[in-house]
Amino acid sequence: MTSVQFKKMPHANDLALPSYESDSAAGMDIRAALESPITLKPGERTLIPTGLQMALPHGYEAQIRPRSGLAIRNGITMLNSPGTIDADYRGEVKVIAINHGQEEFVVNHGDRIAQMVIAPVVQLSVKEVNDLDETSRGEGGFGSTGMQ
Repeated sequence: MTSVQFKKMPHANDLALPSYESDSAAGMDIRAALESPITLKPGERTLIPTGLQMALPHGYEAQIRPRSGLAIRNGITMLNSPGTIDADYRGEVKVIAINHGQEEFVVNHGDRIAQMVIAPVVQLSVKEVNDLDETSRGEGGFGSTGMQ
């Protein structure tokens, strides 16, 4: 089985490593690593540290996504979602949270704030051409294949 390596930073020594919370979960929950609570007012966004650094295997990315429970109950989601962490990044993983809710939301040290999905990626060569092959869809864009 392929693995990902995590290193805890000093402000996260007491936190659990990311974990799958069910047998078939696609994403691992990641936690906030805070020296003091952060209060997000409605419409406010902030960068939340996780206290984790990681080494992904070549050919993989980590995608940062919202947690559905926080989204439906509190309106908390992740901007730039899914955010991509490249396999060669070694800095602290941080998430961009925004409060789309109507109430202030407090993030505490250790709260499960987002989820991380590890996915394979492929790098392709880039080639400029004068013409592209024809398809039945052609240049049809948004909504061009029907609304239902």
